[in-house]
Amino acid sequence: MTGTYDYDVVVVGSGFGGSVAALRLAEKGYSVLVLEAGRRFEDADFAKTSWDLRRYLWAPALKCFGVQRIHKLPDVLILAGAGVGGGSLNYANTLYQPTGPFYTDPQWGHITDWEDELTPHYDVARRMLGVVEDNPCDGPVEQVMRDVAHDMGVGSTFRKTPVGVFFGEPGKQVADPYFGGEGPARSGCTECGNCMVGCRVGAKNTLMKNYLALAERAGVKIQPMRTVVGLDPLGDKGFRVTTRRTGAWVKRGEQTVTAEQVVLAAGAWGTQNLLHTMRQTGRLAKLSDRLGMLTRTNSEALEGAAAVTVREDFPVAKGIAITTSFHVDEHTHVENVRYGPGSNAMGLLSTLQVDSSRSLASRGLEFTRKFLREPISNTRAAFGPRWSERTVILLVMQTLDNSLTTSVRKRFGRYWLTSRQGHGMPNPTYIPQGQAAVRAIAKRLQERSGVHTIAGSTWPETFGIPMTAHFLGGAVISDSPERGVVDPYQRVWGYPGMHVVDGSAVSANLGVNPSLTITAQAERAISLWPAKGQTDQRPAQGEGYRRFPAEPARVPGVELGMPATRTA
Repeated sequence: MTGTYDYDVVVVGSGFGGSVAALRLAEKGYSVLVLEAGRRFEDADFAKTSWDLRRYLWAPALKCFGVQRIHKLPDVLILAGAGVGGGSLNYANTLYQPTGPFYTDPQWGHITDWEDELTPHYDVARRMLGVVEDNPCDGPVEQVMRDVAHDMGVGSTFRKTPVGVFFGEPGKQVADPYFGGEGPARSGCTECGNCMVGCRVGAKNTLMKNYLALAERAGVKIQPMRTVVGLDPLGDKGFRVTTRRTGAWVKRGEQTVTAEQVVLAAGAWGTQNLLHTMRQTGRLAKLSDRLGMLTRTNSEALEGAAAVTVREDFPVAKGIAITTSFHVDEHTHVENVRYGPGSNAMGLLSTLQVDSSRSLASRGLEFTRKFLREPISNTRAAFGPRWSERTVILLVMQTLDNSLTTSVRKRFGRYWLTSRQGHGMPNPTYIPQGQAAVRAIAKRLQERSGVHTIAGSTWPETFGIPMTAHFLGGAVISDSPERGVVDPYQRVWGYPGMHVVDGSAVSANLGVNPSLTITAQAERAISLWPAKGQTDQRPAQGEGYRRFPAEPARVPGVELGMPATRTA
């Protein structure tokens, strides 16, 4: 008990933003409780392959409490993470910093020099997440990506991805190599390819290997398997947070906890759902009308090229999840993606590529013609065994200004998130540059492997519904509640004791993987909090933005030298 509250701060969610908040607020002297809807995983608890649905898939109603969430909106199919550590459990370790257009987007670019302000916090985030700037994975897929970049006339943009992985000596455990002994022991990467199923080796720099491990040592309490279902202000100050056991079929067993301040970090899906529901029911009636606007998909698509058979001496599945990338043009960034041997469940989403610029009927005719031209090969490519060992997935991301607007509808006594097209260009249902890149990948794979290879896409895209692994925005940063949901210090307009530090507060499409940016934004936001008992230098809401010195947070062990090569 702290004063009249159970905790100084309750953090809802334990992903990149929530983990930063937990550690840094504990370091500032606050008592912190983290509520996480998912379960806690030790390395050995992760699924061996994606077919172990109970450990891999998130479907609480079916008692599946895995790391992979799949959500459906009218305009997009969303892949997200679950568990203590949030998206870090099943993300692809890829930690890019976005370029100029992100910082100058009209939504927030006029408030401050965001690139300058965030730069020191990006540096801290890189050190905390153990970024290796030039990963050492180099096999046939990496060579194909290099070839295709040159084929498309953009060879100069090809690079190895910066990743959060401890490579070390494969499979060998060593004492904490990052934080001067304050962090956990680690094991070297075996390049098994199953980063996105959950790293059973212990090489992936998930948040349980850095921020959350350090937060627990600092006294933070993490409570898994609790879904937040209520958030109520306690007069002018403080909040009551109501939770229910995740997956419970009845509403019994609700628990409440009080805190002076609340940090929302449940991911763009979870945070938006909670805020929309609380506003719709009148419990947070002062929330901005802009809630749900500028929801982003990172202007993203997932494509793929699949060989019809596996060539044993051509190891497509060996490496970490994402190893290389290049820019098709100034707006379009592509990365190769892989799953490890045996993790073939996502292959159920794959199909032949068709020209998605056509009408649905025309796409159906094209699909039929393509399939009948090579029925055996197409069937083997899409539905044959060992999909992950013969398929190169392509993740396509853009910096274009497009968005969705989310809201909720009440059905069967519950509020459900829905969407419509929003500000800017229509959210793309397909990306032509990505489709061209996949065709080039398929051609080069066939040339190098000697195995017939087919350019593919996903079933949702065929029906005009893109897929994204990076659902962002909807509670964006702004200079007034008429333009966004949180202020430049990431306090919720109308509720300055409530803060949003997850992907919901990412205010523009990045064109790269967002995890490093979410971490850096959270580092900056929490650095502006006063230590417990000290004077808050942040101006009151409505007084306008004022930049003041905020020292980047401490990186334990940094004085010992952070790893930056293969030994990282």
